[in-house]
Amino acid sequence: VQLVESGGGSVQAGGSLRLSCTQSEYRIRGYCMGWFRQVPGKERERVARIDRFGDTVYLDSVKGRFTISKDLADNTLYLRMDNLEPEDTALYFCAIRTTYSCDSGSWRRPGDYYGQGTQVTVS
Repeated sequence: VQLVESGGGSVQAGGSLRLSCTQSEYRIRGYCMGWFRQVPGKERERVARIDRFGDTVYLDSVKGRFTISKDLADNTLYLRMDNLEPEDTALYFCAIRTTYSCDSGSWRRPGDYYGQGTQVTVS
């Protein structure tokens, strides 16, 4: 499964970005998907996830600033990021979970796929 992220870049604190994630193997309506981020030397963390019903869960530090959504017509996952902070600087990955439900433990299980990431830098 090839997931491709786009939309990263460099912005000033308080700015906004919208990340996109596309793939062609699955219709995203029926799957749990998520956005993760990682900085060098730290563990990857899940920023947000959206299940097949559209229910969302966010990392506490991004609540009220980030919005995860699915565009079912375009089969695209988005992450809208507003009021960005320097602490949001990271490599952002999208992921699709094709075997397990959204909250079935670690996202390193068979059927979990990740893209290569898009860099977000906030200064």
